[in-house]
Amino acid sequence: MTSLFKHVGKDLSASIVVFFVALPLCLGIALASGAPLFSGLIAGIIGGVVVGSLSGSALGVSGPAAGLAVIVLTAIGTLGSFENFLLAVILAGAIQIVLGVLKAGVIGYYFPSAVIKGMLAAIGIIIVLKQIPHAFGHDTDFEGDENFVQADGETTFSALTSLWDSVTPGAIVLSIFSLFILILWDKVLSKKHQIFKLIPGPLVAVVVGLIFTSVVPQDSYLYIGASHLVNVPIPQNLDGFIGQFTLPNFGAITNLEVWTVAFTLAVVASLETLLSVEAADKIDPDKRVTPTNRELLAQGTGNILSGLIGGIPVTQVIVRSSANVMSGGKTKLSTIFHGLFLLLAVILIPALLNKIPLAVLAAVLLMVGFKLANPAMFKSMYRLGKAQFLPFIVTVLGVVFTDILVGISMGMVVAVIMILIENYKNSHFLHVEKNSSSDSHVTMTLAEELSFLNKGAILRELSNLPDGTFLELDVRKTIRMNYDVIEILDDFTSKAKERNIRIKLITNKGAEENLESYSAYFGVNAPGSSH
Repeated sequence: MTSLFKHVGKDLSASIVVFFVALPLCLGIALASGAPLFSGLIAGIIGGVVVGSLSGSALGVSGPAAGLAVIVLTAIGTLGSFENFLLAVILAGAIQIVLGVLKAGVIGYYFPSAVIKGMLAAIGIIIVLKQIPHAFGHDTDFEGDENFVQADGETTFSALTSLWDSVTPGAIVLSIFSLFILILWDKVLSKKHQIFKLIPGPLVAVVVGLIFTSVVPQDSYLYIGASHLVNVPIPQNLDGFIGQFTLPNFGAITNLEVWTVAFTLAVVASLETLLSVEAADKIDPDKRVTPTNRELLAQGTGNILSGLIGGIPVTQVIVRSSANVMSGGKTKLSTIFHGLFLLLAVILIPALLNKIPLAVLAAVLLMVGFKLANPAMFKSMYRLGKAQFLPFIVTVLGVVFTDILVGISMGMVVAVIMILIENYKNSHFLHVEKNSSSDSHVTMTLAEELSFLNKGAILRELSNLPDGTFLELDVRKTIRMNYDVIEILDDFTSKAKERNIRIKLITNKGAEENLESYSAYFGVNAPGSSH
């Protein structure tokens, strides 16, 4: 507990930044999902306070995810009501808990580093490209949209050209001035005095934005209208506030479509969470590792509670997690604090929140995006060679031009192809040497683990042996040999006599020449074997 509060000052500062980033995203994603705006705030609060408390992630931030917006929008229409959909959210949470108990979170450890880094860089590019229109006061697309084809019919790139049709001068002035404040705070003032580290630059920019919208008259050229400001629902009284919560329809429990939506939400939300977990761990300065199974349990609990009180689905999300890291967050307190700030703000100061210009928040996100898509990352990945760079750049392009899950899938395919190519080209899993006394005497040493991925290279080496070769096959280091490899050795042995190739198997038990069946030696009665 003491360690949790060790960095409370930094966590508090970071949580304020995450709060300002999360606020418009919660509202925008709810809007794009065809759900009540308040449901997005509920998901943000649950993601911060509940999931943040239960999660083992130090820096991951949870809340409504843009990647689920289309699924939610379609599901609400398919199920006939928002109440039916809330039941699906509860069931999805229960399924996630089951996945956590079954330790399905281990899947998260199998995403290649190059793909995760590509996803981070792509998210950075998307943030920059998506926030430029908002910085100019062109707010037709919802905040938090990460897809190439936007909800307003534009694409990421076409929106950059059409923004000139509805430029808001006041938004431009405010976004430029906000960027100036943020850069000055980050590069100069934070290094001058401790006070500038405690007070986050984004908070100063937001205060400037509030003053701007309060003092600029409506007839001014620089006036920023309500459509360019945060839009939090404002209840008239306590009954109105309570009325914003929606209860699920448990009567739809026998509806097969509800279960179908629940399984879809559980799988997609879990994948997005595991991706975000890997990404957050990758940029964590302290290089901590999040327990993925515990994360699924936390996310499942969060979704059950969110569905019970009228919230849309929750996942761990990359943009808010990245903002947390970039703002100096150290522990899960920053995540919990941001959730508490959301709760207090929507209860106590919704009218004040509605005076915050989206242009200011765009400036904050532009800073986050640039840090994620730093050109230095592209240079470092290029220097690592094509085995790392190709999956990285394909992931970047895939995420930017489609969406996160499709882009990650493209990167994973390329990564697997590169592994197969490297396994075929490189014989790192086997060692071949010719005996100095005779070119026809060859020793082949197999490594500890041999799988079907090694078939190509083994076949190549065996096929290239000249007729009349004396082959020593050394398996003393081999712990596990997959049946596919054993089958290759059996097939080669049966043909070796025709090529006058003699084989000596070198084992820890001694040498055995002219072995007729490797399957028999390794005790294989069914596919798969261990030695």
